[in-house]
Amino acid sequence: MHKAFGYPPPKKGPDGPDPYYREAKNPVLRDFSLLLMAFLVSKFNFLAAFLWRNAGFDALRTAKELDEYEPRCDPTVIPIHSGDEEASSTESKSLTETKGEQQSEEVARRHYSITDYHDAYRSGKLTPTMVAHTILSLISPPSKYGTIFIDIRKEQLLTAAEASSKRYVEGKPLGILDGVPVAVKDEVDLSGCKKTLGSANDFTRPDGCTSWCVQNWEDAGAVILGKLNMHELGLDTSNNNPIHGIPPNPHSPHHYPGGSSGGSASAVSLGLVPLALGADAGGSIRIPSSYCAISGMKPSHGRISISPTPSLAPSVGVVGPMATNISDVSIGYTIMGAQDARSLSSALFPSPRIGLSVSKNLKASKKIIGVCDPWLARADAPVLQVCQSALNKYKAAGWTIVPITIPLIPLGQTAHALTSLSEITSSAASLSSTSARADDLTFSSANRILLAVGKQASAHDYLLAQKLRNLLMQHLSFLFDKHPGMVIVTPTTPNGGWRIEQGEVGKRGGVSDANKSVRSMEYVWLANFTGCPAISVPVGFTNEAIVDGTKIDGDVRVPVGLMGMGAWGDEAGILEWGREGEKLMKEQGKGDWRPTGQWVDVLKLAGESAALE
Repeated sequence: MHKAFGYPPPKKGPDGPDPYYREAKNPVLRDFSLLLMAFLVSKFNFLAAFLWRNAGFDALRTAKELDEYEPRCDPTVIPIHSGDEEASSTESKSLTETKGEQQSEEVARRHYSITDYHDAYRSGKLTPTMVAHTILSLISPPSKYGTIFIDIRKEQLLTAAEASSKRYVEGKPLGILDGVPVAVKDEVDLSGCKKTLGSANDFTRPDGCTSWCVQNWEDAGAVILGKLNMHELGLDTSNNNPIHGIPPNPHSPHHYPGGSSGGSASAVSLGLVPLALGADAGGSIRIPSSYCAISGMKPSHGRISISPTPSLAPSVGVVGPMATNISDVSIGYTIMGAQDARSLSSALFPSPRIGLSVSKNLKASKKIIGVCDPWLARADAPVLQVCQSALNKYKAAGWTIVPITIPLIPLGQTAHALTSLSEITSSAASLSSTSARADDLTFSSANRILLAVGKQASAHDYLLAQKLRNLLMQHLSFLFDKHPGMVIVTPTTPNGGWRIEQGEVGKRGGVSDANKSVRSMEYVWLANFTGCPAISVPVGFTNEAIVDGTKIDGDVRVPVGLMGMGAWGDEAGILEWGREGEKLMKEQGKGDWRPTGQWVDVLKLAGESAALE
């Protein structure tokens, strides 16, 4: 019997060839054509209905495979508390007293880690106040990093840095995160910062509250700089934002950083912060992590509370940490994931263990990687080559690779897209009804089209999607029962980046390219739809960009991420898998993921500024 509430009964899904693969043929709209379509869709509902059918959302209506399944609208699966999984009171206390896991020397010489900041403060070489002033000098407008941050809370961060500096002088730091600069995606609430959801609107809460997960970081002493750019409403994966600009991809100025947590990925990759918060309803942590060569984790659904902030996509969306190494991902996750008594799900989850513990499943069984070969083979050739090389390294290190099948993959992605689009459309309507500027509420042209399309799904369509969610969760339950501790591995994205095209930049810019959006989400959607935890780790670069299967000439190095998805509640398992991948990359001479010529040496700059005073 499974020690979890809501664990799906193990049942193998349908066999045979998948009849639902179809080539995406959505219209690609830029500049004037985008503005025109947004206007027409708002006036003529039949156009939105046509776009909805053209996207294939009506395919669920003819799927006979769903007849024997009931709808499952919530993918939350909660492990029952046990001493092996739950943080003890002693461990919880140690979170505020101990130094935490020591980072390896090799990684510490590259991207700066949380531990590097902590060591610099403890040694007295630097103070949180010095670092805060240095970062403020870099990001305060006007700044070359102006498209990364939407809002900066200067007074609060300096006050927090000064308080942290005083604690270090007194020898009483709160813990590993004390004084460390971090930033959060503009999808959560942060006292002292406005909330726009990446739009031109103001959705700041009247009570000025801070989301639970962010407050946990702040209570641990983190110096929270402010709000990071995101794709408006989290409704796409490029982070093309006509209102706040496009955050840079530090590895290639010709490519998007990925989204919708593009500001978070850009800030971490550049070295402005070692840790950032992202949100993920359809790969929005993992896709930008892959494109920007950092690590990012989507936790189990319901595990981390954002209370009292409402979720934009409550049955698929979560928040999670983004960092340059697995140790920092683990630290960020551990602190933000403390139980919240106000949250029905978070209150029941065991609190994450301190640092990076080894999964119980990995201790008890072989280290197993599950690969669905036909699905893996759909990646572009350069991405597949990099990921296959990484898989070979895992195999040589003692991991067993087993073939698995996953049924109805394209239809499942359609069901996930219908679910997330329906939920975000509903959330946007709720925002409109509660916003102080409801009469003036505006969204970008691309999102006006998406929101119009999202309104076309009926309750019947939504429930059909939830039937498919149930089918997939039961099949995954079957796989995880057959192979305990298995990590299902795919590329994070099948494509080598998303190239910025002419006409997509500027206040009148923007792009509606559902074909690339769907393509970029080909692997990530399953973890969101079924509620499983997943993590992306960098494993290499392509030597060229592939756009619609065509090689783009020039010296282009686009990062490639490998993604591991574990069973519900097994964050420790995927973190261990990620840490092993990190180790394997270093052994092969890889692992320096700093963007050439773009990385910001914050600690060096802070030291130089102090020397001049």
